[in-house]
Amino acid sequence: MRKVQNMTIVSQRSIAKNIYEIVLSGDLVQGMFQAGQFVNIKINEVAYPLLRRPISICEINQTLNQFTMIYRAEGEGTKLLSQKKSGEQVNILGPLGTGFDIDEIQQDETVILVGGGIGVPPMYEMAKRLHAKGNKVIAVLGFASSCDVFYEEEFKVYAEVHIATMDGSQGFKGNVVQLINEKNLTFDWIYGCGPKVMLEAIERQFGQTKKGYLSFEERMACGIGACYACVCQRNDGKMARVCKEGPVFKLGEVLL
Repeated sequence: MRKVQNMTIVSQRSIAKNIYEIVLSGDLVQGMFQAGQFVNIKINEVAYPLLRRPISICEINQTLNQFTMIYRAEGEGTKLLSQKKSGEQVNILGPLGTGFDIDEIQQDETVILVGGGIGVPPMYEMAKRLHAKGNKVIAVLGFASSCDVFYEEEFKVYAEVHIATMDGSQGFKGNVVQLINEKNLTFDWIYGCGPKVMLEAIERQFGQTKKGYLSFEERMACGIGACYACVCQRNDGKMARVCKEGPVFKLGEVLL
């Protein structure tokens, strides 16, 4: 159930080029149950920036009443957010959207988690949950360059990790799908989050042979399904709101 709450910043740090990790505390965390959901953040009490910023949930810790987000500071809103300090508060609306379903996965099955850039964070909570279930987890994380890489060591606690960079400055040179093919990685399920070109590549390569889910990145306004600014088309011809019916859809469900 979504709620609105002023949450307290526990910590904030830079973890890669223009990438920040922020930990927030508040009772709203007790309503976060699914990996892959997101929140909408009101940066300031004043009317600027006007719209909330959608940011995915990276890690949920209900014991400590805290959750973690990782975001790229590139627009006015996220740049302002990156300047906030521990002890300050931000207004959070969430949790929002439909997250990843892992109930169908059997304990003896292998799951590959594919994250591209700022699509990496939701895969971290997924890795934790799948590891706790006893699944073998493979994380394939794609970035532009070595200066953009983050959370490699954190993922290694729960998964076999492979890094791809487009310029070859760290790990495999190329994209995540090329890495999967080159290393001949085998798996039963595939979960992905990242830019559309990455999701298209996953769909082309594995859409007919594998089970899985993809999380879509779209520009949003309200974040609750009211404005229809983030619609996409399903393969059955119907329209779906990324913020409401998504951002997670079954592999093959959405036209790419």
